[in-house]
This record gives sequence, C-alpha cells and structure tokens, in this order.
Amino acid sequence: MLKKSIVKLLIIASVTCSMFASAEDTKKYRWKLAETWGPNFPIFGDASKNMARLVNEMSNGRLTIRIDSANKHKSAFGIFDFVKNGQYQMGHSASYYWKGKDFNTMFFTTTPFGMTAPEQYAWFYHGGGMELMKSVYDKYGIMSFPGGNTGNQMGGWFRKKINTVEDLKGLKMRIPGFAGEVLAKLGAKPTNIPPGELYTALERNTIDALEWVGPSLDLRMGFHKIAPFYYTGWHEPATELQFMVNEKAYASLPEDLQKILVAAMKLAAYDMYTQSMHESGKNLATIQNEFPHVEILSFPKPVMAAIKKANDDLLTEFAAKDDKTKEILESINTYQKQIRAWTNFSDRAYLENFDSK
Repeated sequence: MLKKSIVKLLIIASVTCSMFASAEDTKKYRWKLAETWGPNFPIFGDASKNMARLVNEMSNGRLTIRIDSANKHKSAFGIFDFVKNGQYQMGHSASYYWKGKDFNTMFFTTTPFGMTAPEQYAWFYHGGGMELMKSVYDKYGIMSFPGGNTGNQMGGWFRKKINTVEDLKGLKMRIPGFAGEVLAKLGAKPTNIPPGELYTALERNTIDALEWVGPSLDLRMGFHKIAPFYYTGWHEPATELQFMVNEKAYASLPEDLQKILVAAMKLAAYDMYTQSMHESGKNLATIQNEFPHVEILSFPKPVMAAIKKANDDLLTEFAAKDDKTKEILESINTYQKQIRAWTNFSDRAYLENFDSK
C-alpha cells in the first residue's frame, strides 16, 4: 500500500508539472538502457523494468526507456563505456565492475566489513556519499545513482570446506570488487565472470568456488547441486547496484522529466531492496527444508581474522596512493562509526534480546 501511495503522489506531482510545461516540453523522448543482466533476470532485471515503467507512467509517455539485456548488446561488462560514449543514455550494473577503469568506483557498491544497507543508504543520501560518487563519475560524463540493494550477501558456494587460511591459497573463485583484491593478498585467484556463465564455470571446474548474491538469487542458479558448502558473508554487506545516466542526455531533458527520472530510479532501487529481502527469507527456508546436504557455515575465526587484516592493510595502501581514495574511505569510516552506534543500540540490541525460535 505504501509503495502504491508513493507512486500515486509521484504521478500527481508529475501531472501538475506537466500542466505548466511549455508546448516544446511536450516533445517525446526515446531512450535506451543497457543492463549487465540477461533477459528476464529476476530482481536485478526487475529493478530496470520497474524504473522504466514508472518513468513512462509518470511522464504520461513523454519519456520511454527501452531495455537491452546482455543477450542483445553482447557485452555484460561494457555498460560503463556504452553510457560514457552515448551509445546508450542509461545503464544498470554495479559500480565495482569498473575498478579497472577507475579504482574509486568500487566503493559505491559496498566495502568488505562495511555498512549495512540502511546505514549505506543513509550515507548516500545524508552523509555525503552521493556527492563523492558524483566527484568520481563526473570526469567520465556519467551520472551514477543507487540502483537497488541486495542486502547482506553470502560468502559463497565452495566445493570444499575452508578450514584454514592455507585453504585459500590457489583457490580459483569468482569474486569481484575489492573482496577479490583481499583474497588475492591471501593467495587466492579471484576472477570475474558474467552472471550467465557462473553455473557452467563451476560445473566444469573452471573455478573452485563462487559468490553470487544470497538465497534470493542463488537457489535458482543451481549452485547447490555442485558446491554444498555455503558460507555466510563478510565481503558485501550492502551491495548497491547502480543506474548510470549519460550526463549530456540528462541535460537535454526538460526539468520535469529529469525529476521524474530521478524519482523513478530511487523508488525502483528501494523496491529491489525489499524484494531481495523477501526472496532471501523464502529461499533460505527452501534450502534448509529441501536440500539438507547443503551446509551453511561461517568461516573459522582465524580465517576471518586473516581476511580482515588483509582488507585493512590493502585499504591503508590504496589510501596512501590516491587522495580521492583517502577522501572516500575517510567518509565511509567516519560515517560507519557514527551510524553503527545507533545500529547497535537499535537493531542489534533488539535481535539479541528477541529469540525468534
């Protein structure tokens, strides 16, 4: 009901704006969005579709957005360049995929041992995160917006148990972003593979382990058929996808359509977060009840201590090399320390005092 009410209010606001629009602002705009995901990809792809639908409804058809999935444009990790070069006005992907182009893009997806999704959203919209993200993407003529959060992700599917730090050495694992850098420091061999190729890579022993998302999406991918050890997370506590918009294309829109686009992205992102939360709870129950061979584990404390140290050492190294990295990390760390105090007093205290079993 709340979401429907918000949509109604947004539509009313957009209609009101349209009443005062000049004749030339009745022009219709046709945009294209390229996404990293395949056609009809659940949850992630839903965010793109919901955004496009909201834009169409609120603009009364003045702005429509066609979505091209990875099977259409043939480049799952080419979204950054598509939007930068103006081949597409928009993209939907994840910021940490662009670390090879600009290391500082990684921090706007999530950081290992970082903030939870509510904490991170607060940082984006009230703690300076949006401004920092803008300062990174401006040089490429790209505008970046939060594009939907998965919540806390699982640590991955493994063929063999991880008992010691030694078990990480030589481990071929699909894990993107800064977490891959962390595991590489401990001897693992991280790689990034498009979503549509993950199952095959695991099945054919191209990789020994992988992390994808969590129960919300992992169950339908079938990883449990091959790798029975499912570890809890550390690396992506609040994985935020992103909507990218070509800056020139955005500037060409009338002001009311700009506002409609931003509002639609924000609502679609929030809706994806709630959808992901719902699906994770439902699918976790399915895993526990229907696939008892799957062992849900946490990494041993000595392993986690080594990972945490490697993470901290790498962050210190990178911050010393780049002023922008230092600025972003200082913002994240300062805000996380402040907001975590409230999380501990509120959510953590509540959960520790309430036994749902």
